[in-house]
Amino acid sequence: MSLSLVFALLCALVALGYGVFSIHWLLAQPQGDERMREVASAIQEGASAYLNRQSLAIAAVGSLMMAALTHWLGLETGIGFLIGALLSGTAGYIGMSVSVRANLRTAEAARNGLDAAMQVAFRGGAITGLLVAGLALLGVAGYYLALQLALQLTAPGGVEGQALYALVGLAFGGSLISIFARLGGGIFTKAADIGADSVGQLEAELAEDDPRNPAVIADNVGDHVGDCAGMAADLFETYVVTLVATMLLGGLLFGDDAADAMAYPLVLGGTSLLASVVSTFFVKLEPGDTQILAALSKALTVAGVLAFVLFVPVTWMLLPASFSLAGSDVVFSRWGVLGAAGIGLVLTGLILVITEYYTSADFWPVRGIAKASRSGPATNVIAGLSVSMKATVAPVLMICAAIWAAYALAGIYGLAIAATSMLSMTGVVLALDAYGPITDNASGIAEMADMGEPVRAVTDSLEAVGNITKAVTKGYAISSAGLVALVLFADYRHALAAQGKTLSFELDNPVVLIGLLVGALVPYLFSALVMDAVGSAARVMVEEVRRQFRELPGILDGSQRPDYSRAVDLLTKAALKEMIIPSLLPLAVPLAVGFGMQWLMGGDAGALALGGMLIGTIVTGLFVALSMTAGGGAWDNAKKYIEAGHFGGIGSEAHKAAVTGDAVGDPYKDAAGPAVNPVIKIINIVALLMVPLL
Repeated sequence: MSLSLVFALLCALVALGYGVFSIHWLLAQPQGDERMREVASAIQEGASAYLNRQSLAIAAVGSLMMAALTHWLGLETGIGFLIGALLSGTAGYIGMSVSVRANLRTAEAARNGLDAAMQVAFRGGAITGLLVAGLALLGVAGYYLALQLALQLTAPGGVEGQALYALVGLAFGGSLISIFARLGGGIFTKAADIGADSVGQLEAELAEDDPRNPAVIADNVGDHVGDCAGMAADLFETYVVTLVATMLLGGLLFGDDAADAMAYPLVLGGTSLLASVVSTFFVKLEPGDTQILAALSKALTVAGVLAFVLFVPVTWMLLPASFSLAGSDVVFSRWGVLGAAGIGLVLTGLILVITEYYTSADFWPVRGIAKASRSGPATNVIAGLSVSMKATVAPVLMICAAIWAAYALAGIYGLAIAATSMLSMTGVVLALDAYGPITDNASGIAEMADMGEPVRAVTDSLEAVGNITKAVTKGYAISSAGLVALVLFADYRHALAAQGKTLSFELDNPVVLIGLLVGALVPYLFSALVMDAVGSAARVMVEEVRRQFRELPGILDGSQRPDYSRAVDLLTKAALKEMIIPSLLPLAVPLAVGFGMQWLMGGDAGALALGGMLIGTIVTGLFVALSMTAGGGAWDNAKKYIEAGHFGGIGSEAHKAAVTGDAVGDPYKDAAGPAVNPVIKIINIVALLMVPLL
């Protein structure tokens, strides 16, 4: 039994134990008065009802997929898929369950000031982040150890056949659940948001969280099923896929040292988890300090610095002083691997800073959209589209620089370690993300329960920062996907070589070019289907809100209560119906391309076309996802900037234009854009699973 695996498992258990301890602390916090508890209960019930229905729908698809994998690739692969799917679903459920309880307690803590409320909100987010990262590491390290014991793999570098595809199967299980959770939750939350804004704000001229709006509870539910459950499953999947991809690459490239090379990413993840637990104690506002984002950022800074310090002894213990990778005569050193790990941590910080620049109201991109709103919706939309396109430049250049530097330091394995190091910060980054919907809901509860202006001032300040943290988390997830996808492509090439197919993917080969173009098409087609899905679900919500205002005229004067549960129920059915076709696209296309080209042209046409497809999906998927998430976040905060009193404030023509722009940006930033992230990886994983079948 490898001590490295035991260490990784112990680190995962420490994170899980800290998460459980924090849950007890959170639940012991005051819950406020009866009206607050009533509002929070409605949100909890709606979120639970949605996730339960979504789980049933996913279970049906997952059962068929597990049966197919077991039949074609063996029982170990099917079991791996089941483990990944169950843990991914659990991660999403944890994210939702914690956040719907933290929102109420954050609102009540706001009576005691800014720091008290921020502590509750961040601790709630940290529970989600650390439990998700802990489950991911526990699942991969635990199943890998079980495979070693069951299959007696004394030399992990020889992981082939059943064992190799068992690990890939685990990653696939997490990815499949992720796209359903990310997509279904995104459709729900954005349809609710659009319905609440379009009818409630523009037509009935109600405030954003006015309790007279029938869609307001659905909107708050959507924050949890989309930004908490969806993002938790998303980052769980990204982290698992990264660990598995790096382990497989180490096993294929290191020969006699493969055992330590495969364990190395797991140990890096474990040390980062310990650093993340420590970092949560550094988040605090001093008396009179109002710099909330700076206080939250301390956690990421401390975690990154401490993790890198711990990486040094880990690297010296597990990796040889110098080594060559299979198929190459270039000699690398463990100094180079350590440098690649540092690059991943630095890239994490840079991506967060860049995304904040394009989505925060403190900088010109958001303020420029707000200024453009003075001349109407058209100029608002044009300005937002411009910002969304510009927002891809800096992240892509940073990713290019990281790829070059990591590859120069340690070859393709260095690139994999950079991606692993970047994703090892999942616990802290997800804590910042979950903080967003918690504070958003806390602000809504404060409005609906009429808690008074002092409390609203605190919750509004927390919410404004939460909008930024949600945006930067999406940028982090998508940027890391660019690195991970390259590692997966390298796994695909080496897996083909292990099957005796050493292929060159050249653009003058028409088969490769066809695959490239089809792959480049997928993110656009997928995004279009998701936008249509959000629009269809939003129409259901808009019609329901209008119906209630029409048939229950007492809602607006406060003499009648809106039917919140009907709005949530209708939207749940619509979101689950609309998510099916887009979710199946990344599964169907690689199968069609690989087997279709193999049938049409024979030889290695299927494998070559798939390789081209992977490259095309990586390139366009990265740009589409970055553009959509940054642009949507900028539109959202431009509206909030106007609502803060600029350019006429609430009710002005600029505000009405900004509401329209925000409605356009909603499916960009919380549905289509983030969902491209799992699409890229699912296509790569499906291609890997197809290698022995071609």
